[in-house]
Amino acid sequence: MLKGRAIKLGNDISTDLIAPGRYMHLRNNLPELAKHALEDADPDFVAKVKAGDFIVAGKNFGLGSSREHAPLIIKMSGIGAVIAESVGRIFFRNAINIGLPVIIAATQGIDDGNELEIDLASGTLDNLSSGAKLNFAQLPPVMLQILEEGGLIPYIRKFGDLQFQAKR
Repeated sequence: MLKGRAIKLGNDISTDLIAPGRYMHLRNNLPELAKHALEDADPDFVAKVKAGDFIVAGKNFGLGSSREHAPLIIKMSGIGAVIAESVGRIFFRNAINIGLPVIIAATQGIDDGNELEIDLASGTLDNLSSGAKLNFAQLPPVMLQILEEGGLIPYIRKFGDLQFQAKR
């Protein structure tokens, strides 16, 4: 169960907006690069994030280049999950690989600052501020386990491969 506050963004948030190109010389200093996450989309983004908050966006979040730094610096900024109407497939996979949940759901009814609770296993999102409940497509069990382990590398270190590990 994830719980946090919504930070609302719009449509078409590209990986270039997430990780601005002018700071890519910092890609070997990820904590410094993370200080600039999404600053072209919202100059105050990093300052307002509290650990566990959620990015709530419209269509095409993470579109564009395959900058693997994009989901990583979002996670490093304190974001607990991304909720969007649609997401670039490369961004989605990169996010899961580093342990950042991405949820595809209708976000029009979620306002900036709303308190949200997400159950990844059941595919439910409760807007605690408005009382609204949303359902979203459940992630496959192997993806849930990758997220539970903190990303693909910790998952492989623990299990040795990508075979689904049935809970015992």
